[in-house]
Amino acid sequence: AWRIVHGESVLRGRSHCDACGHVLAVRDLIPVVSYLAAHGRCRYCGAKLSRRHVLAEAVSALVFVTLLLHYDISLQALEGWCVASILLVCSFADLEGYIIPDRFIAVGVVLFITTLFFDPQPLRRALDGAIGGLVLGMEKLLGREAMGGGDIKLLFLTGLFLGWKRNLLCLVAACVIGIVWGLLQKKRDGGEAIPWGPSIALGAWLTALCGQQIIDWYLGLL
Repeated sequence: AWRIVHGESVLRGRSHCDACGHVLAVRDLIPVVSYLAAHGRCRYCGAKLSRRHVLAEAVSALVFVTLLLHYDISLQALEGWCVASILLVCSFADLEGYIIPDRFIAVGVVLFITTLFFDPQPLRRALDGAIGGLVLGMEKLLGREAMGGGDIKLLFLTGLFLGWKRNLLCLVAACVIGIVWGLLQKKRDGGEAIPWGPSIALGAWLTALCGQQIIDWYLGLL
């Protein structure tokens, strides 16, 4: 995510310090541990490193572990990890440079098509995913710009994997999270633009873990 935002290749070149560009050694690449051991500073130039690096590592670990505990060792867990990787990198890119790269949305679409070959009811899932992705047309339905184009594409992607019911829940959760985050950010930074990608990703993660239970509870009230 950082490399894309800063115009670097994600396929070539080794990891390096954001400040001095020094190539990092193996001991500098242990998630969370390396950051804490170096007291949040580069070992080569002493520059203070962004907390976003260690937070991204910790959040990624939390997401992967919770998905594994939820789905156990299964194809669903593997699919969840792949989708989570896409949502995480889109979120980090949105936080770093207010962009959601189209290439990752495209990878997500290809991944969804691939998962259909392993689903016992591929046509049913494809239809559910297609309906769930119709949130892409929200702007036209509302007749105004409801959110950024990248955010709509990200919701389209979550709709493919979550289906229309759970994607509606994801949208509601993302709106609540985004509003709360926006109020806190506005109070601290005085109205700086708020990236919605992380809110959508967080909403999708919560929906994946407990969305069906919430939907069943809600329908039970009717």
